[in-house]
Amino acid sequence: MRLTAPIYLLKRQARLLSREQSLPLHQALDQVARSQGFRNWSLLARKLAARQPTAKVFAALHNGDMMLIGGRAGQGKTTLGVELAIAAMNAGQRAFFFSLEYTQADIAAQFSSLGHHLQTYTSLFEFDASDAICAAYIQARLKPVHPNTLVVIDYLQLLDQRRSNPAIAEQVASLKQFAQQRDIRLVFLAQIDRRYQPGKKPLPDLSDVRLPNPLDLSLFNKTCFLQAGELSLANNSN
Repeated sequence: MRLTAPIYLLKRQARLLSREQSLPLHQALDQVARSQGFRNWSLLARKLAARQPTAKVFAALHNGDMMLIGGRAGQGKTTLGVELAIAAMNAGQRAFFFSLEYTQADIAAQFSSLGHHLQTYTSLFEFDASDAICAAYIQARLKPVHPNTLVVIDYLQLLDQRRSNPAIAEQVASLKQFAQQRDIRLVFLAQIDRRYQPGKKPLPDLSDVRLPNPLDLSLFNKTCFLQAGELSLANNSN
């Protein structure tokens, strides 16, 4: 069952209903839940939490985190990135999506395929496909943001394409420091090396991330790898 509005808007409706009808907030929440086909708000919340592994990945993300999501082409990296952005916005948080691969129309299509409309989130979502994307550009775009913002970078290896940019190791280290200082969450989608063979290893890991140039992957304190509908999630903090 799909909701008619993001969860943060449903909560806003409940607060308004509570004020207008002098109802306790929990009764207003239950009334809104019934309008969505659920017996009460608790059941609605549990249903959302059970949807896909996205809820588990989103719950694992905390302010200051650097998460790497790796997978071969077609394994759902971008879809998961969009789902995480939607999860953040459904919680009333802002989300940014930086990409040198996708257009605004591509991302709108991703939203639609997941049963959402990009227009619904215009006040919370920023998409950027500038050719200038690099660590310095991303930090400049994120200067005004508040804590709890979720940022998806699609994808890691694109930071390494322009010779005029600093080395990828320097860029990622700079972004890590920025994320910790600003209390935001950075999610990097990453390509997997073609040498990875699913027949020998069910899921890729850090050793399979494609790296044209050296990069200390311990800079990422969370990892998530995708393959054939399976997902592995790890906390790599020391």
